[in-house]
Amino acid sequence: MSGAVPARRSTAVDRVTGDVQTPAPVPEPLQVALHGLCPRCGAKTLFAGLTNFTDRCPACDLDISAFNVGDGPAAFLTLIIGAIVMIGAVTLTLTLAPPIWVHLLIWTPLTAIGVIGALRLSKAALISLEYRNKATEGRIKAEDA
Repeated sequence: MSGAVPARRSTAVDRVTGDVQTPAPVPEPLQVALHGLCPRCGAKTLFAGLTNFTDRCPACDLDISAFNVGDGPAAFLTLIIGAIVMIGAVTLTLTLAPPIWVHLLIWTPLTAIGVIGALRLSKAALISLEYRNKATEGRIKAEDA
């Protein structure tokens, strides 16, 4: 067993026709990250720009602006991808010794694409996990005096 609890969705009854409507299953965090899906309804409405989220999902009206992903993924991804690029650049220098302009042509776009692509994936996965786990800000319980 994987230990993951599947998301449960209640069925609804159409008040006009009386038909039972079964909603689509909640998408997995990996699906949300790879395809930019809404974590509630699965519509491709999560991103308004390259890495910017929409404020609300137009399909199910989920308030996406209420989630707080922060800038944590950006720092970690920059360090990880920067280390990978540096290893590649040093390896290329030691094996072929190309001029500096070759390094600029190769590593600048690869770094930008890597960071932006990984940032988009990680932020979408974190939004999905926040929604799935009903994450909220921590609250300190006031003690009775």
